[in-house]
Amino acid sequence: MQLTQSEQAFAEAKQYIPGGVNSPVRSFRGVGGTPPFIARAEGSRIVDIDGNSYIDYVGSWGPMIVGHAHPQVIQAIVEAAARGTSYGAPTLLETELAKLVTKLVPSIEMVRMVNSGTEATMSALRLARAYTKRSKIVKYAGCYHGHHDSLLVKAGSGATTFGVPDSPGVPDSITQTTLTVKYNDPEELEAVFARQGEQIAAVIIEPVAGNMGLVLPQEGYLQKVRDITAHYGALLIFDEVMTGFRVALGGAQAYYGIKPDITCLGKIIGGGLPVAAYGGRRDIMEMVAPAGSVYQAGTLSGNPLAMTAGIATLRLISEDPDFYPKISQKTAALCAGLEAEAKKQGFDKLQFHRIGAMFGLFFSDKPVYDYDSAKQSDVQAFNTYFHAMLAQGIYLAPSQFEAAFMSAAHSDEDIKATIAASGEAFMQAAKLQSRLRG
Repeated sequence: MQLTQSEQAFAEAKQYIPGGVNSPVRSFRGVGGTPPFIARAEGSRIVDIDGNSYIDYVGSWGPMIVGHAHPQVIQAIVEAAARGTSYGAPTLLETELAKLVTKLVPSIEMVRMVNSGTEATMSALRLARAYTKRSKIVKYAGCYHGHHDSLLVKAGSGATTFGVPDSPGVPDSITQTTLTVKYNDPEELEAVFARQGEQIAAVIIEPVAGNMGLVLPQEGYLQKVRDITAHYGALLIFDEVMTGFRVALGGAQAYYGIKPDITCLGKIIGGGLPVAAYGGRRDIMEMVAPAGSVYQAGTLSGNPLAMTAGIATLRLISEDPDFYPKISQKTAALCAGLEAEAKKQGFDKLQFHRIGAMFGLFFSDKPVYDYDSAKQSDVQAFNTYFHAMLAQGIYLAPSQFEAAFMSAAHSDEDIKATIAASGEAFMQAAKLQSRLRG
């Protein structure tokens, strides 16, 4: 059988790039098959090199909240590129984006631009350790904060379990200062602090978890985390790389009314270009070089193209008072339609989660509230559903453990088409479930 152009491209890529991709989840290893190689994108759709068009709910893993190739964003980038792509010197654009961020996220009084979410969280942890003069960090099982060594740690069992490296090449000595607790378990966090609170510099958390599938904080949980950290003098770091400007205009912290000490941003802040940031209280941020002694630098940080894309995107979403109500309504309509189709097909193993412009569904018959409960999901059923949707032109994240994203460019017709396609996909998943039971 003749290979598709994507299959040929993937085979060639694997000769030159590890696994054929520059970020592992793109490889489709979790679901099987060959990833489509994308040629172009516009609005709510992406088109692969074989000419197949897909309604896209990945959105470059979150940044494309206004849709792909938005005319105002593209025009701004084109005009900026004509003036030069990078200077390695200060520009007015950096201050303009910083002012926008501090206006939209009240807990951020000062902000430093970087190039990736990994860089933002890594820098935030260094800053927290310097500010508190403590060494240990608490993270959550199932929350991903980038691939730097100190947070590339498996889930521990028990409140005081030290981290075990989750990748070869990460020394045990680095992760010995990382403590792992369960998401949505206030008693476990309290126990960790009761034993080692005076050594803990910070708690870093995705306020809405998006890297074990979409998992929401239970009522009052984030406030409990805020109270515990404040009591013990540890900093609270919100990793809003994914949720910033997507859950609400001011991020998850605005949605839930919690004020962290440091916030990490990414994705939407760059409008699809490589931009991230970390920011927080002035007294903390003034410790960052050259104002203070905590060193962090980046040759391409704050480059004019990235700043321009970020400014254009944040203006689009902040100047329209109906932006978030509309996109939330779209997300709600899609999830309601998917749930109705699942019931119509007799598929009863589903948990639907949504917030703002994010959504997810777990192939499980039990509530999902942390990493352990997420792992109980039926991955085979998800994989069947995923490929059935892809075959009908619906592009979802190729993993049960990733969130999905709505954009302002998704039309009512897109949503109706997605719901219609899900009927066939749920039917195939139900047949698989029936065969396995039999």
